[in-house]
Amino acid sequence: MLQQRTIKTLTRAVGVGLHSGQRVELTLRPAQPDTGIVFRRVDLPEPVDIPVAADAITDTRMASTIGRNGAKVHTIEHLMSACAGLGIDNLYIDITAEEVPILDGSSASFVFLLQSAGIELQNAPKRFIEVVRPVEVREGEGTHAKWARLDPYHGYKLRFEIDFAHPAVDLTGQSFEFDFGAGNYTRDIARARTFGFTRDVEALRSNGLALGGGLDNAIVMDDYKVLNSDGLRYDDEFVKHKILDAIGDLYVIGKPLLAAYSAYRSGHDMNNRLLRALLAQPDAWRIAIFDDERRAPAGFARLARAW
Repeated sequence: MLQQRTIKTLTRAVGVGLHSGQRVELTLRPAQPDTGIVFRRVDLPEPVDIPVAADAITDTRMASTIGRNGAKVHTIEHLMSACAGLGIDNLYIDITAEEVPILDGSSASFVFLLQSAGIELQNAPKRFIEVVRPVEVREGEGTHAKWARLDPYHGYKLRFEIDFAHPAVDLTGQSFEFDFGAGNYTRDIARARTFGFTRDVEALRSNGLALGGGLDNAIVMDDYKVLNSDGLRYDDEFVKHKILDAIGDLYVIGKPLLAAYSAYRSGHDMNNRLLRALLAQPDAWRIAIFDDERRAPAGFARLARAW
């Protein structure tokens, strides 16, 4: 049986929010089978649990925000991406402010946290959402077009294409495909950092965003070049970060997907719209489990064992 996973023991991290600039503490705790991933705002007078779900996303401007009963948690996508990359099904995330810490701007630190806590297999079958017919969302025309799509696939792969028309970005790979069955999330995706442009920083900060951003937790570019002294971690780090984000955005559906995701110039909003479009069409998906690991896609069978 392909089993659900949680962590063996609790683990903690401290950092600042990318947009809020607030100091925040995270405590990751094991959870029982079929709990899912649950954020808990422990700084409020009465702690509020916010279970991760596609319809719990309340804002997608610059990041993915989840909310319930007036409580919110911003910028969940990097931590969610790490959970997806390691196959974590059940987890409590206690948080002392309204934004997940940005740490180094990638998901690598969250991967380290989860691995340091240890991965525990649970006596319950892992449940997948298997896409059985194509679902797509689009907007814009011509050069302004953007889209995201899910197709049936016995496994999980993501293909993304970017188009920023910026000299530094244009010198790197503009498209990339990552297949969980053939690739290694920790090696191939997790270290890709978020990125931004100096020309946008003033406008963002005047709107109360990017207050915690800097060269230590993002790739920063002026009109011509990357400003980080250590350069890029991958030759195609920009498009890989978009895949990292998409993995996190799509994992808010609450279960791992069996699908081929493809996108052009998509972002947090379009990714969430794609999930909602999928769930709104019950004939486009079904729940799948694998009593026999040998029938599971190669990548997930591998993920079911402790790393």
